[in-house]
Formats: sequence, C-alpha cells, structure tokens
Amino acid sequence: MNTIERKNQTLLYCTVTFFFVILTVFSIIIFWPQNGSGKIKKLSVEPGISLRKLASHMKDEKLISNAYMFLSAVKIMGKSRSIPVGTFNLKNISSNYFIIKQLFYDSPVLKKITFIEGWRLNNFMDHMATELLIPSLQIDSLCKNIDFLTKHGISSDNVEGYLFPETYFFSENPSVKNVIGTLLKEGQRFWTPSKLLRAKKLGFTKHEIITLASIIEGEAVHDQERSIISAVYHNRLKKNMKLQADPTVQYIINESPRRLLNKDLKIDSPYNTYMYHGLPPNPINSPGEKSLNAALYPEKNNYLFFVATGNGYHTFSKNERQHNIAKRKLQKLRKALKNK
Repeated sequence: MNTIERKNQTLLYCTVTFFFVILTVFSIIIFWPQNGSGKIKKLSVEPGISLRKLASHMKDEKLISNAYMFLSAVKIMGKSRSIPVGTFNLKNISSNYFIIKQLFYDSPVLKKITFIEGWRLNNFMDHMATELLIPSLQIDSLCKNIDFLTKHGISSDNVEGYLFPETYFFSENPSVKNVIGTLLKEGQRFWTPSKLLRAKKLGFTKHEIITLASIIEGEAVHDQERSIISAVYHNRLKKNMKLQADPTVQYIINESPRRLLNKDLKIDSPYNTYMYHGLPPNPINSPGEKSLNAALYPEKNNYLFFVATGNGYHTFSKNERQHNIAKRKLQKLRKALKNK
C-alpha cells in the first residue's frame, strides 16, 4: 500500500469516526433522560413564547430536569422555529425524544364550544368567559376596536351580528384574537360571490341582509317559517311600511324575553321599528345560516302581517282586517290559558 492510499484510508477512517461521534452525541442529546414520570402532565404553550422561555417554564413545572439538553435536542431535530401553541397532555416525559414527539408531532388538546343562533354579543362574551376563560373586558375591547373591525370588513362600531353561531374546537387558553377572528372568518365564508350578488340584486348591502336576518332569527321558531317571515318584511319595506318587529324593541329594553308593553313601543330609538321606517342601524343578534338564506331568498307571497299562534307558529295575513282577527284569536287563547 503506497503513501497516497494510506492517507486516503486514514482520511476515510477519520471521517467515519467523526460522523460516528457526532451521531452518538446527537443520539445522547435527543434521548437524554428527563424526569421519567409516568403520570400525564399538562403543558400550556402561549402564542409568541420563545423556545428558551418554554424550556425554562417546563423546568419550573418539573416536566424536564435539564433545560439545556432539551433546547439542544429541539434544535438538533429541526423544530426550534416551529414552537407549538395550545395545551398538551404529555403522557411520557422520560426523555427529550418522547417529549418533543408529543409537543411537535401530536395535536394539542381541543375544547368543543357551541355558540347558538340568535345570541347577542353579551351572550357570546359570557360563553367565552365561562368556557374558554377569556376575560370579558378583553373580549369587549377587541369587539369594539375599529382597526380590528376594519380588518375584518365590518363597518359597524362593534361585531354584533357578525360572530357566526356554530360549533368550534379551540385549544385551551386561546387568545381572544384567535377566537373572535375564527368566528368572524366563519361568517365570511357564508358570503360567496353569488350571495353577495343576490343581496345586490335585492337592493341590500351585506350589512343590511345580516340586520334583516337577525330580525328573522328573533322571530322564527320553526325553520319552515323563516322564508315566509322574511317575505313579510321584504313586502313591508317595498311598501315603505314600518317593520313593527318585536325583536328590535326587545333589543332596546335589554331584558329577558317578555310580552312587550305599549310604553315599550314608544321608546325613542333608531332600533324601534314601531317608530322608525326601514331597518335598524345594526343587527340585533347573530343570525344563523338558515336565517341569512331566508333574508336573501324570501318566499314569494303578499303577506304583510303575522301574529303568534301560541305554539311557536304564526298566522300570516295579507291585510289588517285578517290580522286583527288573528290577534283576537291569540288574545282569547291567552285568556283561556290564564283562567286555567
């Protein structure tokens, strides 16, 4: 074997040895033993936290015993720039490898939360505060933040009517921007180009359709009546009649649903559709998809009035004489129930 061959062989040996040592060191770091507890440990990772602060927090919580080795393992595995967000239930914290695997490759714990059609902003706020532990003041402040509203295409002074009622899944301890933003984006998904065009053909803006849909949501109990109720309001608007919608007055008095009194109908407010023509300035609740579709696609009829029948349904009338007959029937029913 000549000198060149010996040098090449020595170089190859050194190279292999070097990579073997590096691989061994990396393996030791990645599989470095941590606390080794068999108990399930909960870890919440806040948005924007640095890797170093996360490691320090984990050490304080006794999830790891060596923060430096954990940081090194995360960097070796190429995850230092993809810090997860959410709450994780760590089932195995025996080594860096198993902790990193659960943090960076498994999904965080998700919380199911449902928002109901017809809820007002304060209902959404209370539910978020209870279920997601977000302070009401934070929610209220963001929902009235003009820059935030403008970013999401809302011209109103708050998000009333725009928080889309649906079932969502959030990680534990989510940020208020994440939650409100998710509900607003879900609402935007409803507004396809064809629905925006439909609103324009009807002579309404998107905001006006949402406002009308919120009134329909406040009136309708049974789905089959939504498009009929919508038609009544469309017909009254075309004839420049006051809408005389009870839910708009309920919105003003801000009390639990009750029978309206004559004095309620005299409250001077732009939301009082017994006093003022046209739609109120903003939605009065968050309408669901069925009410939004009803507002866009009303039934074709000549009804101008409707009154409750006492079982969730309504009697629809084309003129005031028919309407008065229907009202007397309802009054007789209420009187009979009261005397029982």
